[in-house]
Amino acid sequence: MPQAESGSGPVMNLELVQERLGYQFADQSLLRQALTHRSFGQPNNERLEFLGDSVLNCAVAALLYEHFNKLDEGDLSRVRANLVRQQALFEVAQRLELSQHLLLGDGERKSGGFRRPSILADAFEALVGAVYLDGGFDAARRSLRLLYAPVLHDLDPKTLGKDAKTLLQESLQGKKLPLPVYTVVATHGAAHAQLFELECTIPKFSIRVQGRGGSRRAAEQEAAKRALEALKAAEAVPKARRAARRRASAAAAPASPEVTTESADEKGAPSNEMSRG
Repeated sequence: MPQAESGSGPVMNLELVQERLGYQFADQSLLRQALTHRSFGQPNNERLEFLGDSVLNCAVAALLYEHFNKLDEGDLSRVRANLVRQQALFEVAQRLELSQHLLLGDGERKSGGFRRPSILADAFEALVGAVYLDGGFDAARRSLRLLYAPVLHDLDPKTLGKDAKTLLQESLQGKKLPLPVYTVVATHGAAHAQLFELECTIPKFSIRVQGRGGSRRAAEQEAAKRALEALKAAEAVPKARRAARRRASAAAAPASPEVTTESADEKGAPSNEMSRG
């Protein structure tokens, strides 16, 4: 049954949360505790969050091991790290609409805590810990398999978690082309608050783009991102031209002549009666 909190607080619909988790709790108090922020009082979800963090890492590792059977250890570790970071957990929590069911203190709620990524991510980890305590590791893994299914379906394990500079370098190396050249164009501001302007060039494609950032690394990443976009656009043009040429050639090709088979009579062959005469 939904449990209403006093005042202007949320209406906790524990049944709805369990339906979305794909798990029914035997001990409902664990579910309630997982949704209770420390600002609301005791018992809160901090200890469950600690437990859920470890369960989540192990369960997601198992899911990736099953789903991507050709990925090596390094790629598996990189993908897992991105699937259990705060932003990823926040996005899962949003799909579960946990903000509607969190128990927060008045001050935290009024300051918008129910929308804060860190609070929602922590609550999701606490939920994982609660499922583990209530039903064991297999129950937690089944729930996470359900929740991560759309993520794994759309995930590209070769690019997830790689920054723009790495992706650009790998793209050029795959084409056996020289690496891009990064050149500082200008720096602005005082030493403690400098702004860097940097240029990235790829001579083979006549690409020359700029990036800006508060550090040289940030400026390089911005320039690399723009260079990647320019590279994809440059590669798309020849493909479009080749496709247009193929369509034009197909339209201009002469139609194949029809082959007809005529009978002996149609060719004027003598009839049996004439041959007998």
